[in-house]
Amino acid sequence: MDCARHLVEAFANYNAEFRAITRRAPLRFDARDWKGSQRDAVERIELYDRFVNQTVAELGAALGDAALERERWRQIRAEFAALISALPDPEFTKTFFSSITRRLFGTVGVAPDIEFVATDLDPLAAVEGSVGTNSYVNHGSLALLFEDLLGDVRFRSPWRDLDKSIAHVAGEVRAYLEARGERRAVERVEVIRPVFYQVSRAYIVGRLLGRGLLAPLVIALKNTDSGMLVDAVLLAEDDVSIVFGYTRSYFHVDLERVAEAVVFLRSIMPRKPVSELFTVLGRARQGKTERYRELVRHLERTQDLFTHAAGERGLVMVCFTLPSFDVVFKVIRDRFPPPKTVLREEVIAKYRMVFIHDRAGRLVDAQEFRRLRFPRARFDAELLAELRRETARTVHEDGEDLVFDHVYIERRMVPLNLYLRSASPAAAVDAALDYGQCIRDLACTDIFPGDLLLKNFGVTRHGRVIFYDYDELARVTDCNFRDLPEAQNPEDEMRGEAWFYVADNDVFPETFMRFLAFGEAERSALLRVHGEILTAKFWRDVQLRLREGEVVEVLPYHAHRVRVASSG
Repeated sequence: MDCARHLVEAFANYNAEFRAITRRAPLRFDARDWKGSQRDAVERIELYDRFVNQTVAELGAALGDAALERERWRQIRAEFAALISALPDPEFTKTFFSSITRRLFGTVGVAPDIEFVATDLDPLAAVEGSVGTNSYVNHGSLALLFEDLLGDVRFRSPWRDLDKSIAHVAGEVRAYLEARGERRAVERVEVIRPVFYQVSRAYIVGRLLGRGLLAPLVIALKNTDSGMLVDAVLLAEDDVSIVFGYTRSYFHVDLERVAEAVVFLRSIMPRKPVSELFTVLGRARQGKTERYRELVRHLERTQDLFTHAAGERGLVMVCFTLPSFDVVFKVIRDRFPPPKTVLREEVIAKYRMVFIHDRAGRLVDAQEFRRLRFPRARFDAELLAELRRETARTVHEDGEDLVFDHVYIERRMVPLNLYLRSASPAAAVDAALDYGQCIRDLACTDIFPGDLLLKNFGVTRHGRVIFYDYDELARVTDCNFRDLPEAQNPEDEMRGEAWFYVADNDVFPETFMRFLAFGEAERSALLRVHGEILTAKFWRDVQLRLREGEVVEVLPYHAHRVRVASSG
């Protein structure tokens, strides 16, 4: 068996199927088949592991006892490198190769003789060309420019009012530039040729260019019963960054060379890590490889120690961070003290569910890593003692290193309870309101957080409230939302625990506020705007909509940005 060629073909087959699923997106958008879009998203996410497992099985059967001969794999690696040198995005193919050998050998840390070391795989280093774009020149009229741009967007669905959408885009661009005192003219607009799709929206992604001017341009398209329209125009880096954020579902966009698209996207979102851009484009495994590379390179040039993450210590996870690196590491404890009754396997299953679920901008994307190796000297004494005491099943010492058999890595946020302590009164109220909106948004995607304590939510640099503690997470449709029974006598009211029967899946929304440590102003604002989430009726109504198959939209942009009336 020509193993090197078999591996190249296996990745090519994976990539072809990945792109075939991706190419369904415009058809789903035209047909307004949002359920189909969600199924495609899950199918595409699960594709990589399916091909890795299949390829490992095929190679194991073909090689027999030689499957674990390192010298054989050194030869295969050299042959493989020669075969892929001219392929698009060769680092993707190398990552696939390393996934195979790591699975076969159970590699701890790195094995440079039989894999491609992540720190050597810079997917942008070899980018020579630029992503395919369409360019539109401003001949003195932004309206004519955007007429050309929108006219090139081809769908079977008709425009509902193309002239109105053109005027909307041109007006938003003028208003944005004027509000910032921008005197430099827009000379041209460049947009990436393929359209980007995310659940129920299509996005034209590009940039405004002029002499010394570069600004993002993202146009959101909505398909309604009466036709297609421009739903929003995003021009600020922060707004575009949220659309491409680590709390949202991955885009479906058919790119010939993904790295070239990442270079383009970095020009309009320079603060966004490369790892997150690969991930949000659907290349989750390459995003993991890049995040690991970012981390190792950062460790090489810094000296600070891993230490406990800010916030209250969790009962299920040991959470730690490197202060100079913007992520949190989460390791499952060996034992969970009361009142936790969840099992380790259930925790892993819930993180897996979040990985394939529509995160709706309210669940952090936690990347799962196995067999990571870090220098023990980089851990502070208190953290090291807790890891030894609480995570011996997962973390062990090997010489001068700590080896983590299983760990989650996610972007770092400020825990909501800590944020409120130092926030201004206005910012605290805004956070409380977004906390309520976060719970609403999660409900729309069939997610009930389970534990609504403020310590389980974080605040991003954009001021958005995100849920990140998944051990008690449940589907809304699996819960039984009940009204709180009225006490029959004073003795019942005085009892420290429920005087009525409570099943495992029973939830009493009226009691939520008892556990939330909001100040009076934040509490009043939450009740005024989101009071209905404290009623069982709200949750039962959401259940009904979900069980009837409705896909409830949770948009990555603010409602006030929608200037074109819509129906359907």
